[in-house]
Amino acid sequence: MSSQVQKQVKQLDRVIIRFAGDSGDGMQLTGDRFTQESAVFGNDLVTLPNFPAEIRAPQGTLPGVSSFQVHFADHDILTAGDAPDVLVAMNPAALKANLPDLPKGATIIVDTHDFSGRNLTKAGYDANPLDSLGDAGSALGEFAVHPVDLTGMTVEAVKEFGLSRKDAARAKNMFALGLLSWMYGRPTESTTAFLNKRFAKVPAIRDANIAAFKAGWNFGETTETFVVSYEIKPAPVSAGTYRNISGNLALAYGLVAAGVQSGLPVFLGSYPITPASDILHELSKHKAFGVTTLQAEDEIAGVGAAIGASFAGHLGVTTTSGPGIALKSEAIGLAVMTELPLVVVDVQRGGPSTGLPTKTEQADLLQAMFGRNGEAPVPIVAPQSPGDCFGAAIEAARIAVTYRTPVMLLSDGYLANGSEPWRIPEIADLPVIEPNFATERNHVVKPAATLEDGTVTEEETDFWPYLRDEETLARPWAVPGTPGLEHRIGGLEKGEGHGNISYDPANHDFMVRTRQAKVDRIAESLPPLEVDDPSGRAKVLVLGWGSTYGPIGAGVRRVRKAGYDVAQVHLRHLNPFPKDLGEILGRYDKVLVPEMNLGQLSMLLRARYLVDAIGYNHVRGLPLKAAELAEAIGGLVADAEGIEVDLTTTATEATK
Repeated sequence: MSSQVQKQVKQLDRVIIRFAGDSGDGMQLTGDRFTQESAVFGNDLVTLPNFPAEIRAPQGTLPGVSSFQVHFADHDILTAGDAPDVLVAMNPAALKANLPDLPKGATIIVDTHDFSGRNLTKAGYDANPLDSLGDAGSALGEFAVHPVDLTGMTVEAVKEFGLSRKDAARAKNMFALGLLSWMYGRPTESTTAFLNKRFAKVPAIRDANIAAFKAGWNFGETTETFVVSYEIKPAPVSAGTYRNISGNLALAYGLVAAGVQSGLPVFLGSYPITPASDILHELSKHKAFGVTTLQAEDEIAGVGAAIGASFAGHLGVTTTSGPGIALKSEAIGLAVMTELPLVVVDVQRGGPSTGLPTKTEQADLLQAMFGRNGEAPVPIVAPQSPGDCFGAAIEAARIAVTYRTPVMLLSDGYLANGSEPWRIPEIADLPVIEPNFATERNHVVKPAATLEDGTVTEEETDFWPYLRDEETLARPWAVPGTPGLEHRIGGLEKGEGHGNISYDPANHDFMVRTRQAKVDRIAESLPPLEVDDPSGRAKVLVLGWGSTYGPIGAGVRRVRKAGYDVAQVHLRHLNPFPKDLGEILGRYDKVLVPEMNLGQLSMLLRARYLVDAIGYNHVRGLPLKAAELAEAIGGLVADAEGIEVDLTTTATEATK
């Protein structure tokens, strides 16, 4: 190697990097650190962690491959990218599992150390693909491949710290991070500080990781293998304080903020489940904000405790995924009947049953809508991005408290684990949530009267827990122990107003309709939908919900870039639908509804609005691909306008 190698610096507007290796290779940590470096630098970014469901999948096998993809740019981006520009593969299985995703010309940096006969066999290779580099017909011939002995150089770089070879080799992820940080001009101070803090109690491990990280950087700087480094400038952003945030973290912060803005103590009753457990972990740290967390013995106990907390005047919350919602369904019905505020967070994952625990999906919409016995309407709110989980949590709490109802908050694995830069909001901009607790009796049993002798009798009153607010139809919320407001609630049908048990047929019909009307009334408080139709001439509308926002936005951008008209609307509120949705749908000739399910929102739209919603549906456990979605949009535009649509002019823009 020569330290005098002339290095060329190329300007790029964006790049997509995927770190891949065995699930014990630290790829999630590596990707997360690269992400934090990019956030500090000021790039816009979106990430996609992808890892096995097994606690420790068989080493060196395809099912054991863990990866972390980060897309960062000098402009606003919406997705983690369809295909990586750079793959860092730590073993044969990582190479084989990710090769089909790479476009021609992609860069591959591969650790040669683990390309042993045994590991090649585990990955399903008959021969070492690195041996045929440069040969005609090589499987890697379409890519720019850089074989590097990452492990060997890492062991050499950290030998002074006296670690075993196994422990020394584990620092190879930091060597790879250092190399990539050099290649893309990432600031390194934050990673050095992180390693100092992370391994402060084990100095040898700390120093070895820092040394490996610096050795990777220096290798890039001095080797002739990499003669080009790349620069991606910071993205322009509006003024404010930003941080990189994941969906689960943002959702937890949103629940804390909802407690502060409502003046209510937050109580979380939860049972750990992938991919929702991080919300429980995070909320447990915030006792200073009046948050109480209970890790219950099972899903049903978790929601039962949360309902009890709501009865006692707290903001009750329970967090789970689809399998947990199935178990909690009877208790959620109890919250519907008792009309208590409750936030039910469903971080959706692949199903049915235990399905794909670490993969993303949007297939719980109909479960959230109808997954209870009887007529048990529940409002549904869905965030569109990791950062939006903050605002969605506050909105779910606003609806729950204002309308005295359980609310379903539908996040998913992509939002939960993915991250993006998030502008920290001003406290003054957050909505104030008024619990408006009942403080006095509300029903006159016997009015005051003047007797024949002139004596005036006192008015006799009591408390009726099912009288209605005229505007919201919400019932009064009385904290137990408030003098004079003693009352009973439970799962049996309530008599109108007084709330005593009633089996009267007409009363049941009335109460069922009233509970539905209360949920419908929420639409009165929703702002008009934002219709993104710049030209006003579009005949095709793309309508989405939840985490499809990024892929839809990127697909729509591509179609517009090619010169065609298309409109976009994204739903945060799925029950009730916003009041203006029907009118908006009626403006367009064709409506495309992309979902990571088999057409659940499409079904609801068809039933409610009699619109011929066209589904675009993939259930792969991965986010939708923007380029494929753009082709589907282009096909609809061609049909609606009777024209030829060619999107090839903007192929490089596909995933922006």
